[in-house]
Amino acid sequence: MTATPAPWTETPFTARLVLDDGTVISGVGLGATGSAVGEVCFNTAMTGYQEILTDPSYAGQIITFTFPHIGNIGTNTEDTETSNLASRSGVRGCVLRAEITDPSNYRAAAHFDAWLKSRGIVAITGIDTRALTARIREKGMPNAVIAHEPSGKFELDKLKAEAKAWSGLLGLDLVPDVTSGQSYSWDETRWVWGKGYGRNESPEFHVVAVDYGLKRNILRCLASAGCKVTVVPAKTKAEDILERKPDGVFLSNGPGDPAATGEYAVPEIKKLVDSGLPLFGICLGHQMLGLALGAKTRKMHQGHHGANHPVKDFTTEKVEITSMNHGFTVDRETLPKGVVETHVSLFDGTNCGLELEGRPVFSVQYHPEASPGPQDSHYLFTRFVNKMRERRGAAVKPER
Repeated sequence: MTATPAPWTETPFTARLVLDDGTVISGVGLGATGSAVGEVCFNTAMTGYQEILTDPSYAGQIITFTFPHIGNIGTNTEDTETSNLASRSGVRGCVLRAEITDPSNYRAAAHFDAWLKSRGIVAITGIDTRALTARIREKGMPNAVIAHEPSGKFELDKLKAEAKAWSGLLGLDLVPDVTSGQSYSWDETRWVWGKGYGRNESPEFHVVAVDYGLKRNILRCLASAGCKVTVVPAKTKAEDILERKPDGVFLSNGPGDPAATGEYAVPEIKKLVDSGLPLFGICLGHQMLGLALGAKTRKMHQGHHGANHPVKDFTTEKVEITSMNHGFTVDRETLPKGVVETHVSLFDGTNCGLELEGRPVFSVQYHPEASPGPQDSHYLFTRFVNKMRERRGAAVKPER
């Protein structure tokens, strides 16, 4: 009689990454135990893993870090980017090459593994991340299940079925998972070496920021540019925003399919455009502004995730190195008359910015606030504030 095999496989490995085509990748588990399903992307940034893993735009995704040494500086209490304090993290998991070492940094407050556990993030290490990255570049971002079980016992058929059955990010609205539940004020400014974060005690303008998955450093950059910021939840009506009498409105970054979130956000954005107020959008905010102005969005093959992406600003004819994190893009071929392309990716020619002719309305696809990444694009916050100055009839300031 042939014995019936157990529904799990025993190996010395304690984690699995199971792709939707049935591929099973074994490794050593870290962080939280259990499993999570998501879309696998890769990020090429060499620094800032704590900021990346707390960026709400990564909700629904499993991040593969191409830089091999992740976790070696530990974690601290300052480099957290999610502005929704009720949300631990939007990211579903992370994939690493090298084993995590003990932290070696004067700012370290906790070991990376303990930090992953505290935020409920499942991780796997010992993976050939170069091979996985090459696969994503060739075949696109797969759906997958990442699982960590200290016993090394996994029901692989069940994990394969779960990975194959997940619908993916196309058509998925993830903003309700990461937006704030109520409005709040923000006055914290950018971090300064030796001083930490400051406070904006004499704001010049009032900005309402719509939170689709807002990063803290965006708020800090707005405060550093002279703004008192009021953050409102994603489904706040345009009338409620305008009742606050802001000098400008900001549309934040966020996760998921812009067309799905746009079902309730785009009608409100149209009203904000019609109000005549200066309007600035980043990432998901950029994509939904594009939809509101008549363009279309599309899913990208592998997306842009990293801190080394060159972008050309046609308004200045300069090239800046930017931080990016998106899997959808505004289709530049669908931009209607009167909507001007202002920025373009020098990697693949995709749209990275737009503005509305005759209106103080503009947006960019990338992250000018960085965290992590270069600070080449901080000028855009000055550009936004200058539009508010122009509306008041005041003199503008140099962008750089």
